[in-house]
Amino acid sequence: MTTATRGRSGTAEVSLAKALNRALRDAMADDPTVHLLGEDIGALGGVFRVTEGLAAEFGEDRCTDTPLAEAGILGAATGMAMYGLRPVVEMQFDAFAYPAFEQLVSHVSRMRNRTRGAMPLPLTVRIPYGGGIGGVEHHSDSSETYYMATPGLHVVTPATVADAYGLLRRAIASDDPVVFLEPKRLYWAKEPLPERPADVPPFGRAVIRRRGDSATLITYGPSLPVCLAAAEAARADGWDLGVIDLRTLVPFDDETVCAEVRRTGRAVVVHEAAGFAGPGAEIAARVTERCFHHLAAPVLRVTGFDIPYPPPLLERHHLPDVDRVLDAVARLQWDLG
Repeated sequence: MTTATRGRSGTAEVSLAKALNRALRDAMADDPTVHLLGEDIGALGGVFRVTEGLAAEFGEDRCTDTPLAEAGILGAATGMAMYGLRPVVEMQFDAFAYPAFEQLVSHVSRMRNRTRGAMPLPLTVRIPYGGGIGGVEHHSDSSETYYMATPGLHVVTPATVADAYGLLRRAIASDDPVVFLEPKRLYWAKEPLPERPADVPPFGRAVIRRRGDSATLITYGPSLPVCLAAAEAARADGWDLGVIDLRTLVPFDDETVCAEVRRTGRAVVVHEAAGFAGPGAEIAARVTERCFHHLAAPVLRVTGFDIPYPPPLLERHHLPDVDRVLDAVARLQWDLG
């Protein structure tokens, strides 16, 4: 785990992984019903050390190492949530979560509806996801589409240190189940974070990371730095690109996204997941339906390819990069005068 450094303002500069660790620690300290479950999260502190030190501080009963059985982990957590606890489950890697998917679809997502609102399910499922770390198969999937397509789940993915802390606190406090997707490639990104952050962003609120007039880049999670870099590079060509960080995929912030697209008239959706039937397809459809008469060009997508995740030496060709984003922007074919 990367140690925190102190900036001139007195605000600690920490990694995204450390911000998640702090969010878990603060939630456990504030609420004794918060329990952590997962593979190697106790003594080891998790593969990415997100739970480091929590078993020693709160005991193994509240930070519990489980067997390598994802369906069993989530099934146990579902029962805990039904009986009034607030379990936080860690799925060690994105594709490791698939054995537990049946629990999510058949029980977790349906419980409030099944009981006509009588039984909320305060359950958070943390899933490290996405590429960029040289991981082999089953260690780099972008599986957000499956969760987005499951009614009854909130789907959240932070891209900054502050949002990692705030959105995880919001997820743990929620009375509805949350799939909390953590971009692995950003675990070591550092930013300032107050010792006890007070700003907790609500679900369903995107944020404009950069305002621009030429076109709007719509993205989330691991693709945010790519889009910000593309917007900076585009200045050399006279393009002024705005960047929206969705932060939560479900619920979706139509208001913020559509207001920016109506203003610029052009949009590109960028994400690592496959293009066919991926998140960008839904986002493009929503934007087109709501902004059709304001669009000067079709909504384009820059995504991962429609293939199983490639070997590590090929992932740089698979993942969206600055050049692919700028190529899509060029295809929007506006008149530069």
